[in-house]
Amino acid sequence: MKDSIRHLIQQALTRLTAEGVLPDGLSPTIQVENTRDKTHGDFASNIAMMLAKPAGMKPRDLAQKLIDALPADAQISKVEIAGPGFLNFFQNSDALAERLEAALADEHLGVRKNGPAQRVVVDLSSPNLAKEMHVGHLRSTIIGDAVARVLEFLGDEVIRQNHVGDWGTQFGMLLAFMEENPAAAESELADLEGFYRAAKKRFDESPEFAERARALVVDLQAGEPECMRLWNRFNAISLSHCQKAYDRLGVKLTPADVKGESAYNADLANVVADLRSKGLLTEDNGAQCVFLDEYKNAEGNPLPVIVQKAGGGYLYSTTDLAAMRYRSQVLKADRALYFVDQRQALHFQMAFEVARRAGFVHEGMDLEHMGFGTMNGADGRPFKTRDGGTVKLIDLLDEAESRAYELVKAKNPELDEAELRQIARAVGIGAVKYADLSKHRTSDYSFNFELMLSFEGNTAPYLLYAYTRTASIFRKLGKGIEDIGGHIELHAPQEIELAGKLAQFGEVLGSVADKGTPHLLCAYLYDVAGLFSSFYEHCPVLSAEDEGTRQSRLRLAGLTRRTLKQGLELLGLETLERM
Repeated sequence: MKDSIRHLIQQALTRLTAEGVLPDGLSPTIQVENTRDKTHGDFASNIAMMLAKPAGMKPRDLAQKLIDALPADAQISKVEIAGPGFLNFFQNSDALAERLEAALADEHLGVRKNGPAQRVVVDLSSPNLAKEMHVGHLRSTIIGDAVARVLEFLGDEVIRQNHVGDWGTQFGMLLAFMEENPAAAESELADLEGFYRAAKKRFDESPEFAERARALVVDLQAGEPECMRLWNRFNAISLSHCQKAYDRLGVKLTPADVKGESAYNADLANVVADLRSKGLLTEDNGAQCVFLDEYKNAEGNPLPVIVQKAGGGYLYSTTDLAAMRYRSQVLKADRALYFVDQRQALHFQMAFEVARRAGFVHEGMDLEHMGFGTMNGADGRPFKTRDGGTVKLIDLLDEAESRAYELVKAKNPELDEAELRQIARAVGIGAVKYADLSKHRTSDYSFNFELMLSFEGNTAPYLLYAYTRTASIFRKLGKGIEDIGGHIELHAPQEIELAGKLAQFGEVLGSVADKGTPHLLCAYLYDVAGLFSSFYEHCPVLSAEDEGTRQSRLRLAGLTRRTLKQGLELLGLETLERM
């Protein structure tokens, strides 16, 4: 609805400009916001106050001219001037009801993308295969997964790319340890962290081992068959650890989505050569660099993007440039979204600029770093174990399920063990994911089991329970929404408020897709759940006063149920019919 109102205002502005009321050349950002007090309209805009000065008019006078110039629209019943010059728009409840009926009849809930479908590469998760996944990998994995799901729902073609760290000097150390302990390697690799620590200990204590490890790096880079066999075996075991975490989290990542650093190894020399041929390279202390004048250090000197070290080795930036070229020229992506820690912002800004200057990405391709903050402990510092170690992601999920099991069992002691475990899994994993997704992507947040497992506030348990309340209506009725006749009629204020919020689903998903911000969907679903609770309290459904009202409210409850379910699934949460 906001987009429709913006379009109406833009048409009015164009008309007033043509009539000479407004000067030429104005291109204001048209802001349309939801109003809190619905007695003063459903949406408001401050456009008249923004343009009053350049128009040389009082805001309320300009507001009246805008109202007079607005095209008629069946979705708007009236527009009024409020306060110093706000435009307040009132929705037509009959037209709103028709929109909801159309959404109810559509498998996509009436949601359509504004603009053509795109091919979008989503770079997410990207763990280092030398170690087991830890809590630091959670945000990239689940935020990227949620945005990818929304993009797909809107009709984009999404290509997930798990850019794992599967190359580099540390692999020589790990391969040397595998080579030295072939019989024990299989069992010891069940604990990747322990295996890594043992290999590092050997590397630090034995010069001979360290020398062998360095030699294996050379063999690995040269593609020596036995070295490649060991490397492939290590990666397969390490990736199986990752897949277990992905399966537990319920994210849409498979081994087919893995495109690690090693995949670009053969192209790194070409990247450097092509940068040289385009006149972008400068040698600095033996290293090959691209200097970007718009990025400067504290002394005011241009910062370099180093693509080859003095010794001939390559860096992350080289691999990232090769990946960008692949995603543009082979995958033909229109957008590439990088869900990587916010602390890498400068790296990506500079790498994106180099890729554009070098022509590695086609004109019009969007490269977007979707940076995120850190997950911290109660002390505000990065989340650690009590002894200061890294928290394994699997251990965190185990504890979440265990806590959820105790919570659910205390509330529902009559449930059988299998159902208790199923509910505990959905609630526990959902709580961890939702606590993260509900925060703004760029913000740091403190991890707190007690808060995230609460049935009050903006939490997964609250929303999952809200969904089960909508499901219980139809369970009591013994019918599905498809069996309910009649049509939606909106009379009570609680009906109108819930209906208005349900109609915003598509706009919210569009914002999530554009900005990579799942917290907007979380906030929306929380609002829907709250408005449904108010509707359910004030507007009897099964015991409505007449059959027409009963059918209308059942249809509104059914659309709420479908919207909550679809929204939670887009966030990657498993829904429950009862809990």
